Amino acid sequence: MSTISDFDVLPQSANTGSFGRYVFDNLRKNGILLAFVVVVIAFSIIQPAFLSPSNLTNLVLQYAYVLILALGMLMVIVLAQIDLSVGSVIALTGAVAAVVCVRGGAPWWAGVAAALAVGLLVGAWQGFWVAVVGIPGFIVSLGGMLIFRGLAQLILDYKSLSPFGGTYYNIANGFINGVLGGPGYDVFTLVVFAIAVVGFGFSQWRTRMGQIKYQQQVSPLPLFILKIVAVAVIAMAFAWQISHNRGLPFILILLAILILIYGMVMGRTGFGRNIYAIGGNLQAAQLSGVKVKFVTFWTFVNMGFLAAVAGVVYSARMNGAQPGAGTSFELDAIAACFIGGASTTGGIGRIGGAVIGGLIMAVISNGMQLMGVSQGVQPVVKGLILTLAVAFDLFNKRRSATAA
Repeated sequence: MSTISDFDVLPQSANTGSFGRYVFDNLRKNGILLAFVVVVIAFSIIQPAFLSPSNLTNLVLQYAYVLILALGMLMVIVLAQIDLSVGSVIALTGAVAAVVCVRGGAPWWAGVAAALAVGLLVGAWQGFWVAVVGIPGFIVSLGGMLIFRGLAQLILDYKSLSPFGGTYYNIANGFINGVLGGPGYDVFTLVVFAIAVVGFGFSQWRTRMGQIKYQQQVSPLPLFILKIVAVAVIAMAFAWQISHNRGLPFILILLAILILIYGMVMGRTGFGRNIYAIGGNLQAAQLSGVKVKFVTFWTFVNMGFLAAVAGVVYSARMNGAQPGAGTSFELDAIAACFIGGASTTGGIGRIGGAVIGGLIMAVISNGMQLMGVSQGVQPVVKGLILTLAVAFDLFNKRRSATAA
């Protein structure tokens, strides 16, 4: 019996022995990662301050909410639904936290708990109408966008409420710095990133060994090693920069935890597989015994929860709650998912792709601000990017259909 070599296992779509063809196919499939690298390089050339320690730190602090929202939105989009209300939920949950902490004088954790509880209730409300009643998520969340925005305005009496201060403020503005010392940089930040890189490499190697064991197709070993090295270099370069600023942001730790959890949920649990099944073919999923209503309901509950987390992060970052907070944030989250490879028809999308898509949106927004691009031009650029991302998705689908 022939065995699969760890050095030259190629996918069936590639011509065996054609290393160049394999590289081309992977560049096409992973074009989003290449696009991210190109965008970063372009802005670093145009605006040298882009890669400065202070700007990279601010990039994490200012756009963390996009990545948090993108995690939940990816699950909704894979389910072949949409949620247009998350920006309003951010305003509502931030308002609730401000009323509890600022107006009521309660401790920071009470405000966080109240905000998360409201987010779960919002998710349950919308999940009921979508899963049980059968109203499309687009319509339900469109109504929710109006309802929750109005509630936020009523709760705040149409006025901003601030400041939070203290621990609540540090949720999105605090740092771990000086734990292990360092001459001009934070050693602890570098150690944490180094551990993360080693963990990533070990996880990738275990996955590869498992694929080889079951005679599945894997990439050639040189490309596999190149990918690990590239990720390690980029991660450690980023860590080196932010270690020269204020250390490791609390919000970055939260993001890492959420990405790991939701990556595992979507990639290694039955619930995640059921989401893909429903979005890919609803009728087949029903015939296979998938509990469609259950999965749909809890997917929207989860979206409400993550919107509340984003609401806490955003209000902490702003050190207050505003009636207009979160305006158009849903568009950033949706754009992040589609740019990251999610399909407009459901069933396709990965957490990693949504994260990279969110990073691209953050980098573009930050880069345009550094360049002094007007507020009117920035949404035009984002809109064009979203349109091109969806067009590319449709182009790939038609090309695949033609090839088949």
